[in-house]
Amino acid sequence: MNTDKNTIERDVFLKEVLLILRETFEGSPAGQGSAYLDRGVGIFATLETLSAADVSLEVGETTIAAHTEHAKFYLDRICEIIKGGNEKINWEQSWLIETVNETEWRYLREGMRKSYENVLLCFAEIETWNETNIGEAVAIIAHTAYHLGAMRQIMKRVQKQ
Repeated sequence: MNTDKNTIERDVFLKEVLLILRETFEGSPAGQGSAYLDRGVGIFATLETLSAADVSLEVGETTIAAHTEHAKFYLDRICEIIKGGNEKINWEQSWLIETVNETEWRYLREGMRKSYENVLLCFAEIETWNETNIGEAVAIIAHTAYHLGAMRQIMKRVQKQ
């Protein structure tokens, strides 16, 4: 049992945080409840249904491609921070990709999957969960959940056109 009031049992925390993280990216398991209104649909399933033209269509001054690149960039930077990195981050750089061709779109989707897998590895390497890294883990979930919602809303508008 952990007696430090500023830490949480690793396995307890990982079980819960990975459940919602996986649902955000992979969708909810069939026949189970969901934290999201659109059951079974995570970032990967959403992105796989869209073409490069779809994700490059500007809706509300942004594109799904831009959200995808930004979310991927965010995952990579937060893992670097969790691992002790402290370099200044140029967040504007994360919004530079707005349009993609089919090859670029495939690479961007693959990059998102690799970034997600890196987050899973990053979390698995943490021996002690404390205020700082718990905050970063929760931020990853909240941030990617926001972008999943934004992507799905843009997708609905794109599909109406």
